Amino acid sequence: MSAILTLQNVEADIGGSRILRGVNLEVMPGEVVALMGRNGVGKTTTLRTIVGLQPNRAGEIVYEGRSINRLATDVRARAGIANVPQGRDIFPHLTVQENLQTGLSAKRRSRIEVRDALDRVYDLFPVLREMLKRKGGVLSGGQQQQLAIGRALLTDPKLLILDEPTEGIQPSIIDHIGDTLKALKKEGGLAMLLVEQYVDFCRETADRFYAMDRGAIEISGPIAELTDEVVKEHLEV
Repeated sequence: MSAILTLQNVEADIGGSRILRGVNLEVMPGEVVALMGRNGVGKTTTLRTIVGLQPNRAGEIVYEGRSINRLATDVRARAGIANVPQGRDIFPHLTVQENLQTGLSAKRRSRIEVRDALDRVYDLFPVLREMLKRKGGVLSGGQQQQLAIGRALLTDPKLLILDEPTEGIQPSIIDHIGDTLKALKKEGGLAMLLVEQYVDFCRETADRFYAMDRGAIEISGPIAELTDEVVKEHLEV
């Protein structure tokens, strides 16, 4: 099986400063990969280069076997790369229903396909069905995160990217999001790459991990190798 996403020696600068220094990683179809590291080591910048929000100055980003270095963000999204950014980026003055509609706009579908896609999201996140008329800005952090993930899933992605999905969320919803990611993995096909500081969440949901430091991958392996010793050496402040 070929990787759905491969980063080969990716470098990126922000404001004249080198942030990424030869990042190499890959994500296989149907697996969850955790990208970990201390604050400021380049994790979010790595995700931004993948979705096209941050240009890479060197290296290759390969998606489904072809370089996407020159593709615009919207083209990458229509190709199947969905992004749930840190902070969620939902539309606060739109209702939950209207926020979800923005996800549906990425792909032409029949009414039946739209209904089925929405029903799937409501099955994963029942709270959204109950709050369709509420403005996104009045939802709790956990509800906003469920909305952001649901909206991303409505684009019918092949690769789902999540930046700090547990940040600022109560434990019960963290557990629900973890269960949802595991359920999506069981369905097969959907690959997920997540940046996450919460080690136990990664151990519960991910298949493999990469740990970054100073803009490069320092260590990687199966999630079973994310031992307390590795956490202390590469992740703890």
